[in-house]
Amino acid sequence: MTWLRTIVGSVLVGVGAGLASALFLFSLELVTKVRMPWLLPFGGVLLGLVLQRFHVAAIPRLFQAAATGEGPAVPWRAGPLVLFGTLLTHTFGGSAGREGTAVQMGGTLGELVATKLGERRHLIIAGIAGGFGSVFGTPIAGALFGMEVVAVRRWQWRSAVPAFIASFVGDVVCRRTGVKHTHFPHVEVSGEWWRWLALAFASALVTLAFVAALHGFKKAGARFSPPQRLFIGGVVVVALWRLVGTDEFLGLGVPSIEQAFVTAPERTAFAWKLLFTAATLGFGFLGGEVTPLFFIGATLGGALAGPLGLPLDASAGVGLAAIFAAASKSPVALAVMAAELMGISIFPAALAVCVVTTLLTGRFGIYERSVTSM
Repeated sequence: MTWLRTIVGSVLVGVGAGLASALFLFSLELVTKVRMPWLLPFGGVLLGLVLQRFHVAAIPRLFQAAATGEGPAVPWRAGPLVLFGTLLTHTFGGSAGREGTAVQMGGTLGELVATKLGERRHLIIAGIAGGFGSVFGTPIAGALFGMEVVAVRRWQWRSAVPAFIASFVGDVVCRRTGVKHTHFPHVEVSGEWWRWLALAFASALVTLAFVAALHGFKKAGARFSPPQRLFIGGVVVVALWRLVGTDEFLGLGVPSIEQAFVTAPERTAFAWKLLFTAATLGFGFLGGEVTPLFFIGATLGGALAGPLGLPLDASAGVGLAAIFAAASKSPVALAVMAAELMGISIFPAALAVCVVTTLLTGRFGIYERSVTSM
C-alpha cells in the first residue's frame, strides 16, 4: 500500500501548496502597493532579529532531504518564517522573487505530511514541485523542477508521479482561489542557430556575473550579525535606488519583464537589476531569484535582439528562461516553463539555449546542494 500512501500524500501536499501559494500571491500584491523603500534598512533589522532568533538553513536542508531522504527534519516554522520574511522584503522594496518562498512552503508541507505517511523523499519533492508549479501557473515545469533541481547528475525519476500530482493539484487549487498569473505573449521563433548560440554565451556571462555578485555580497556580510548585515544590505539597496532615480528595479519588476517583449529595453537595465537583486539576497533578505532573473534574462534578450538580428519577443522569452535555467541548473524545467508560458514554438530554441548556457556556467549556481553526486 506504499503507492496509495504516496498518492494520497501527494494530493494533500498539492492542495496545501496551492493554498499557500494563493495566500502568498494575494499578500504579495497587497504589500507591493504600500512599498516603502526608505525604510528597507530598518525592515532589515527587524528581519535580522527574527532570523537570529529562529535561524534555519531552510533551502539547503530541504534539498538534502529531497535528494537522499536523509538529514535533519525541515522545521515546520521554516515555511511561515520564509513567508513573513519575503513579504517584509517586498514591503520595503527589496529586489527579490517568490519561488524560494513557494518552494520552502511546499517542501515544509511535504515534510509534515511525511511524518504521518512516510515516503519522506518523494513527498518533499512533491512539495517543491507543488510550490513552484502553483506559484507560477506552470504545473509541468513545476514537476520537472522538483525532480531536476535537487540533483546534478541524476534525476529523481521515482518521484515523478508524486511531483506531477502535487504540481497539477497545486496549480488547480491556486487558480480556483482567483489568482491571476502574469500573462506572456505567444511568440514565434526564427533566426540562424549561431544567433541563438551568441545569446547563450551572453546569458552565461551574465549568469556568472550574478552568481559572483551574490556570493560577493554574502561574503561581505558574513562577518556581521543578522540585524547588522541586513541593515547594511538595506542601505546598499537604498543607495542604488537613489543613484538610478527610478523604482523600476525594486521588487519583482514584472512590468519591465512584460515591456521587454514589446519594446527594446535600456541596454543597462539587466545590469542594474542584477546589482539590486544580488545585494538584496546576498545580504540576507528573503525571497526567491526566479522573477528577478526573469527580469535580467528578458531585458538582456530584448537588448540583444537588435544586434543579433533576432525577433524581440522570442529573444526576450528565451533569455528569460536561460538565465534562471543556468543559475538553478534546471534547463529542461525552464525550457518547458517557457513553452507553458509562451507557446510550444519557443521550446526548441529555449531548450538549446538553456542547455548551452547551463553547460557554459559549469557548477556555479544559486542553490547550495548538499548532494551533488546523485
